[in-house]
Amino acid sequence: MAKKITDDLDVLLGVLPQRIRDLLNTPNRDELLEIVLDLGRPPEARFSDTFVYLDKEPVTREEIAEVVEKIGEFGSDNRAGIERTLHRISALRNRRGDIIGLTLRVGRAVMGTIDIIDDVIHKENSILLLGKPGVGKTTMLREIARELAENKRVVIVDTSNEIGGDGDIPHPGIGKARRLQVPRHDLQYQVMIEAVENHMPEVIVIDEIGNSYEADAARTIAERGVMLIGTAHGKSLKNLISNPALVDLVGGIQSVTLGDEEARRRGTQKTILERKQEPTFDTVIEIIERDTLVIIEDVDQAVDALLRGESITQEVRTRDDKGKVIVEEAQKTPFQRTRTIRYIFPYGISRNKLAEAIEKSKAPLDIVRNSKDADLVLTLKGQYNKLPPYIREAEEKGLPVKVVRSNTLVQLIKAVIEISPPKIDDDSGYMG
Repeated sequence: MAKKITDDLDVLLGVLPQRIRDLLNTPNRDELLEIVLDLGRPPEARFSDTFVYLDKEPVTREEIAEVVEKIGEFGSDNRAGIERTLHRISALRNRRGDIIGLTLRVGRAVMGTIDIIDDVIHKENSILLLGKPGVGKTTMLREIARELAENKRVVIVDTSNEIGGDGDIPHPGIGKARRLQVPRHDLQYQVMIEAVENHMPEVIVIDEIGNSYEADAARTIAERGVMLIGTAHGKSLKNLISNPALVDLVGGIQSVTLGDEEARRRGTQKTILERKQEPTFDTVIEIIERDTLVIIEDVDQAVDALLRGESITQEVRTRDDKGKVIVEEAQKTPFQRTRTIRYIFPYGISRNKLAEAIEKSKAPLDIVRNSKDADLVLTLKGQYNKLPPYIREAEEKGLPVKVVRSNTLVQLIKAVIEISPPKIDDDSGYMG
């Protein structure tokens, strides 16, 4: 199938004030990624490798209000859309809740691009897509859903309407797949289970698995024999292993103490890290760039090898300028983790109790007062369900969020121990 791009760009430009719309009639508008309208600042256009101010005149309240009036309602995550398109509009608000800024992100359905992994998706294994923000994970997810829906019952769990677009009628880019919309971000894990129990899917497609509840729901779905296609916060398999909230997607990690004889037989120290259970996903695809992918099949064996400090063989696939897919093997460097999680930002958690839990656990962790300085956010289940700005921003940046059920010392000690696994030696990959 030849590559085909549908962007409905004229529809997005149609919600803009006339003066800004006129400024975007440029030859390179097909490369447009976002339009930023902030009160009192010049309107801005962002492209893949640069940005430009469209005008010296600042954006006014009236212009922001004009855009808001033309689009759909904003949800609890401050996102809205335009019916039957893939465009996403995100709002900035002041303390009173007034909208003082908008980010209009261009949504594009790119069809005919998954030939690079066509053999992988038809093996009927569960697949997890990883990659930095903006690299094309959701675009590939949508195209996989459309392809599989030709012959299978596919249900999409669509939290921010990024896969199937805004409105009750989904975007044609998802083909024959059905779509379940999620009313609030914190309910995604419940809708994932609902999809299995109510709609008999053969395949479930999920965008942005971001916390332990959603990871648990994904495992439940996989255990029922349903094929999963999903994305998660993280750029690579090694990142995922270092994320305590999501590591269960690839089997989890536990500390194991070996007997003297077994340690000698293995040639390791007595305390080692091992995979805890079978991975939820059989295959991991790391999207490096839009036409460069790293494919890791047999995730269970790959995780075992990385935890032993061994290199694993991975497949690198690229598409050249002529559209030809080139496949080559490459060695992946061993997994080495030395206090990957050190700085914790507690949200809704007693700092004094957390400090006591860290002291009693003798964990190499520090508490910080700003999420920007943190390696992980620790919060309560009740707080997480409200999805406050701190939590939402952390997840959007790919920062791990660990949820505890209560603010008791016992629960916090348990969380601290899980967050700070035993140290792995830099050279061998084994724990000291």
